[in-house]
Amino acid sequence: MSSIFYNFETKESLVSELSLRIAKALEKSIREKDKASFLVSGGSTPKALFEKLSNIEIQWDKVTIALVDERWVDSNHQDSNELLVKTNLLKNFASKANFVGMYFDETDEEKAQEECSKIYLEKVYPFDVIVLGMGGDAHTASLFPENEKLDEAFDMNNKNLCISIKPTTASHSRMSLTLQGILNAKTIILHIEGEEKLKVYKEAISLDDKYKMPIASVLNQDMKDIEVYYA
Repeated sequence: MSSIFYNFETKESLVSELSLRIAKALEKSIREKDKASFLVSGGSTPKALFEKLSNIEIQWDKVTIALVDERWVDSNHQDSNELLVKTNLLKNFASKANFVGMYFDETDEEKAQEECSKIYLEKVYPFDVIVLGMGGDAHTASLFPENEKLDEAFDMNNKNLCISIKPTTASHSRMSLTLQGILNAKTIILHIEGEEKLKVYKEAISLDDKYKMPIASVLNQDMKDIEVYYA
């Protein structure tokens, strides 16, 4: 399949267009099956998108919001993606949405990956819309370059939706969706901003080394089209 690339002159125009794209996709799922699931990434890039989405009036009470990945910290920790989402997205109209987190108190992340997969399968799956981010090192979700668990994460026969990750180049242990989990989504969106991220994106497409650049595992596959929103 291919990447469908949308280039915007400003971050504001990207956020405006992408928020409507997501809202329409969620509304379509609600019309078809009376519910929708929406999986989001952390970091600073999606904050403006979350704010914009929270002010769009759809049937949020029929939407389940979940995480693409999570740092293994308490949900009140400043580095928690759950806290980021609850602060920036689960408000205004979107305050009515359901939320499913990845972090479990007093549980080792390696032991929690089976439980995470079970909860996601029961409460979130099938995935309707996923918005991925990408780091300057070409990681996506918490799939980091050259990580010892990438083989397991990339294995499309791995039935687990979640996998625990201990990055050597970033803080905190993590819980992440597997590649199989990501690619099972109906709509997959990559949201990137800035010239450096564009350079990494182009290199990932041309190099096609998913171990050096994990985002390549999403971009260079033949299962799903990927919508790329760039400003």
